[in-house]
Amino acid sequence: VYLYFIGIACNTGAGPSTSVAAEPLVAAPPPPSAVVPSSSSLKIEEHPLNFSSERIQMTLDYRRQHQGYTGEDITIVPSVVVLHWTGGGTASSAWNTFAPARAADARPELAAKGAVNVSAHYIVDRDGSIWKLMPENWMARHCIGLNHVAIGIENVGSSDLGGSTYPLTQAQVEADIALIRDLRSRWPITEVIGHLEYRSLEGSSLFLELDPTYRTGKPDPGPRFVEAVRAGLSCTGRSCFSTVSAELPAKL
Repeated sequence: VYLYFIGIACNTGAGPSTSVAAEPLVAAPPPPSAVVPSSSSLKIEEHPLNFSSERIQMTLDYRRQHQGYTGEDITIVPSVVVLHWTGGGTASSAWNTFAPARAADARPELAAKGAVNVSAHYIVDRDGSIWKLMPENWMARHCIGLNHVAIGIENVGSSDLGGSTYPLTQAQVEADIALIRDLRSRWPITEVIGHLEYRSLEGSSLFLELDPTYRTGKPDPGPRFVEAVRAGLSCTGRSCFSTVSAELPAKL
């Protein structure tokens, strides 16, 4: 996801740009409230975004506008993981971009498609450390057509493995693999895709976007990074877990 360029997020309505916009003036992210061992002893720092009643209502409004949703909450059952890059060099800057409840006034093309700001469930820093921003089963606005079924993982950086400016790292590859395996222990994840691939799911039962004009082209997080993560998961194409594991709760 481009966070600091004029183009932002998989579902922002803007494409990539090379001009850098000023970062929003938002308080620094809170210190981690805990380092939580997951079911696989993966260390994850909690840096929660403030999901106020206003932000929850705007998320509901977005779901109704783009998905025809008739429910009264923002919960989802994730079956897809979408990998992104942040477009910047620090986890704190990415957190600051996600922190405001409303889409930035400087991006009218984003706000025109919904007032709620973009966000993601996780940020993975360039050293492989993992920040959790919100519950995994709450909808984040991060990928057109897949928000209702997808967990978003933002990797701090702005170019593919081997790139020239804030390139993504092997530590991030390894952290993403471990995180996705951990997510799979709780959710029926079957697909792992890069942001740049989201339109490959258009026409499938997973893709849902009522506005036929709402599509963007995205480059992140680069094909080399995506393939490295999928190789570590022994995926076949984007399908990484084609059957429901016996480890999953029976209700899933």
